[in-house]
Amino acid sequence: MSEPKATADAGVHHIARAGLWQRWINKWRSRRAPRWFERLLPASLLARFLLIMSLGVLASQLVGNLIWASYLKSKSEQEVRQAAQHVASGAASAIRYFQSLPLNYRNLVIEQMREMGGTRFFVSANHDEIHLSGIASQPLSDMVLKQIHQDINGKLPQVIEVKVGFAWPEQLTVSNEGTLITELPDHWIKNTLLIQPRPAPILVIQAQIEPGQWLYLATLMPDPFFLDNSNPLPPERWLLQFVTLLTVLLLSWVVVRWITGPLAALSNAAEAFGKGESPVLPETGSVEFVRTAQAFAAMRERIVRYLEDREKLFTAISHDLRTPITRLKLRAEMLDDDAARAEFHEDLDELDMMVKGALQSVKDSDIHENHTAISLDAMLGRMVRDARLAGHEVAFTRCGLLVEGKPLALKRAIGNLLDNALFYGQSAEISVFEGVGKRVIIIRDHGPGVPDDALQTLFDPYVRLEHGRHSNSHGHGLGLGIARNIIQAHGGELVLQNHHEGGLQAVISLPAH
Repeated sequence: MSEPKATADAGVHHIARAGLWQRWINKWRSRRAPRWFERLLPASLLARFLLIMSLGVLASQLVGNLIWASYLKSKSEQEVRQAAQHVASGAASAIRYFQSLPLNYRNLVIEQMREMGGTRFFVSANHDEIHLSGIASQPLSDMVLKQIHQDINGKLPQVIEVKVGFAWPEQLTVSNEGTLITELPDHWIKNTLLIQPRPAPILVIQAQIEPGQWLYLATLMPDPFFLDNSNPLPPERWLLQFVTLLTVLLLSWVVVRWITGPLAALSNAAEAFGKGESPVLPETGSVEFVRTAQAFAAMRERIVRYLEDREKLFTAISHDLRTPITRLKLRAEMLDDDAARAEFHEDLDELDMMVKGALQSVKDSDIHENHTAISLDAMLGRMVRDARLAGHEVAFTRCGLLVEGKPLALKRAIGNLLDNALFYGQSAEISVFEGVGKRVIIIRDHGPGVPDDALQTLFDPYVRLEHGRHSNSHGHGLGLGIARNIIQAHGGELVLQNHHEGGLQAVISLPAH
């Protein structure tokens, strides 16, 4: 019994862990980037892609350069240490040899070595130490000096003192009399030291083998230009990295332009179609874009057919309903009861008005005309003049601004709002402002206003408040919805709000272009 129970407990624990793991995965998938990070990102896809590619390439180059620099540094240190040990071994042998010679033979051997040439070291005997104008301190040169000094002292403990340093040829003195190495005969040094055409730093070892006797050894490192390896990232490598980055960014820009170009064309076509135009996407380019263009064209045709069928349907319904409504009105005339006859006529008139209003709503929202530049002063000025001729009080100040859109449709939308302001507020004020990339038209009345909870319902069909039914009994409750549809078709927005000094104001925002 214990074995099945243990198996069952293990299965329960396994299922519990699987459930926790799945919940953690779902939580991780549902996480979004922090808002501060989203605010830092550019808005366009091209800029975001270039930014991410730049950061990615820079990060990879940085990591790669760090790895490469660490490898070169380790390799250079190893090679320089081995070279220093080799030079120290040769110098120790030379010092031991001269130390073993009688004093009067040392200068003779040195002269023979100079005339013979081709020796590992340039050798000189001095009675005192020569002070060198050393090169700038660098990690590799310091490592060489320390290693050679340590090895010579270890191999020749009987030497009184050892001095090791690097110097440039034009500043190097070889004798206590101040003789420069550049003043020596060429055959003495041309096979030992590198002075022309590109000077290399010269290693100088001075050993005090006896009191008043200093042996002077000058030579080159096995790699004369080993100090070039002290900087694993020279300017040439940084230039190469910069060229690589520019190449990647250029190729990324070309690729993203290929990707975002069709997306921009699709966005422009969708925006133009939303404004009532009939854009055509070219079915060229990648297979994915051709399929998208074909799907967009099919969707556009379906929407156009739907709008045409809707208009035909409303027209047919209106026509079909008018005949029975007229028949019912004739039959109502035959009623003997005057009160009942009047009620029948009122209901039939209201039904007839609703049918006409529904048909008018469809026609007003589907005004077929081309977009053109519209002078707001001219359009609003004519509307204000007509309202004043009808006896209404309307205030308007010219603005000199233009918008692009359908003139009749915008006139119908703004006219509906102005009519509402005059019907329900007795007087109206029209103000026009220029915003950032948009034009703002405000139509304010001086009526009682609207309850805040009823502002959004005013756009619904056949919705009329109590004050509106008393002020305008012939309205259908469709004007605000028609106005908002027209303005939204132009890429704009219509907002209703109560003015802080009383009355209702309609705020229209239209794109500047």
